[in-house]
Amino acid sequence: MFIFCLELHLDLPARSLKEKRGIVKSILGRCRNRFNTACAEVDRQDAPGAAVLAFVTVSPDKVIARQVLERIEEWVYEGWPDVEIVASDISEV
Repeated sequence: MFIFCLELHLDLPARSLKEKRGIVKSILGRCRNRFNTACAEVDRQDAPGAAVLAFVTVSPDKVIARQVLERIEEWVYEGWPDVEIVASDISEV
């Protein structure tokens, strides 16, 4: 069994924590439903213009687990054009 984690550092078009919460909750909720992964905001909670999101998947196949996380990154990039992905890291846990 393989566990992989995707960490996305995002630059958000939000000026308040309330605007940020709307964007982050939208990304996380839709990702849970679409990809069936565990996800959460893991850092920069008090910064309105930035967020660090983590996505985790478990699979018996390394390739499938990595592909799911790569698709999540592409999905965020395409689904939220006003959100900039500053950094991305996929690692095996």
